[in-house]
Amino acid sequence: MLTYHEVMTTDFGKLTTAATAWDGMADKFETLETTYEKKVQSTTTSGVWLGQAQQVAAPNFAVTRNEYNSAQIQARAVAMLLREAATLFTELRGKVKDAVAEAVAAGMKVSEGGVASYDFSKVDAQEARAIRHDPDLAGVERSWTRRIQQAVDAFEEADSGVKLALIDAVTDTNFQDGTFGGFNGSRPYSSLKEAAAAENMPKDRAKVAEWWSKLDPVTRGILLEERGEELKKAGILDAFKYRWKQPDEGAGPFGVEEPTQHDYWILAQAKGVQGGGDVFGQSMASRNMAHYLGATGEPLTLDVDRFLKDEPTFKASIEGNHLGRHQDAWRQQALDAFEKSGGKPVAIPVESRTTSQNLPDGTDWYYAVNGHQQNVSGVVSVTPGTDGKPKVSLDYQVNVWDRYNWDQGKSVNIGPIHIPDTDLQRLHTTGLAQEYDMRGSSSVHHQDLTDGPGPASVPEVDPGREGTRKDPERGREENR
Repeated sequence: MLTYHEVMTTDFGKLTTAATAWDGMADKFETLETTYEKKVQSTTTSGVWLGQAQQVAAPNFAVTRNEYNSAQIQARAVAMLLREAATLFTELRGKVKDAVAEAVAAGMKVSEGGVASYDFSKVDAQEARAIRHDPDLAGVERSWTRRIQQAVDAFEEADSGVKLALIDAVTDTNFQDGTFGGFNGSRPYSSLKEAAAAENMPKDRAKVAEWWSKLDPVTRGILLEERGEELKKAGILDAFKYRWKQPDEGAGPFGVEEPTQHDYWILAQAKGVQGGGDVFGQSMASRNMAHYLGATGEPLTLDVDRFLKDEPTFKASIEGNHLGRHQDAWRQQALDAFEKSGGKPVAIPVESRTTSQNLPDGTDWYYAVNGHQQNVSGVVSVTPGTDGKPKVSLDYQVNVWDRYNWDQGKSVNIGPIHIPDTDLQRLHTTGLAQEYDMRGSSSVHHQDLTDGPGPASVPEVDPGREGTRKDPERGREENR
């Protein structure tokens, strides 16, 4: 744990001195790489040395040369971090000094340990006597000590971030470069701030997409290259702009009225509808009705892959209103970021404007969902192509939000059973059923945009096992 004394007395100039030494080391590794390539590796590529020994030596020599290159990248990354750390620490020490100055201006003196106490040398004996008997004195002194400690804590947090960034800079994570525990040849982050942000992905999935959106395009490009699959599973493709809210009050408060005999009769009818859904090919309606009658009120995950497969109008809306309308602009935005980066790989989070859709009357998904909110979210990445042409790709998912309730004028008809909306709403107000939120996202889809916007078509995905009233959790990722 850092102390106030350490923050105030440490010589940060040593960090810049060390940074200069690391840059010098990188220069020497660059010289070594050039010498090795010309005098050693070239013996395996000139065509003079042939045979089995040459075939064994060539890949090993290539690994060694690559290590010299990785050593330069690692050394320059450390130098950059040390320089930025010196600047950051100087700034944060300035804030500690500001806190001390404020305390002194308020009549305090501050010890070498950062503890504030009243400076009685600045007042006469009579005033000092009065202040010593002030019951609030101890609290005031503690508040100034706390204010100074908060500035020290901010410094310590930054110090921990620098430590993590330095560890990351010298850790070899490429297990396919022919070495284990060698130099780190990964591209360094653009700044210490970005390095710290990259290391602090939220554990809460609901916050991951927003964290991802705030990173620099180059930082996202590095992370996508190194940890792409892990990050996609963590939630970087999730919607980050749209925040769904219940559109109306639905049936109103839950369980505020005593159920009547008629309500129990409606409950029996609704259970009949639930059971009949599977018989009449309306398994999604049956599944969602079962969750409603379960009266837990807990959110339900929609099977969006099945939704896309079963409901042509929904698929057409996604393709026309979201993919087709935005692909070109997303692609250009990513190419602009790529050019601005100087040709470094970049990744740009994208999200279409959320729209609403009502489904055709009488279908399975009409009774299961009907009116809902939908959009597409994902990431467009650009990397240098081997032919000099940037490679552009889109990874995206389809998102759906809705509230399961019974709108005015929306009744249910499954087989011979008909139940009006008012009766179904009463199940909620009497506590026999409960409205709930529904949301879901599709599987991740990939589209190549290198040669321009591709066809606005969502590939069909096998949704897996059938969902029935006995499988109310159908649609969750673990059940696929």
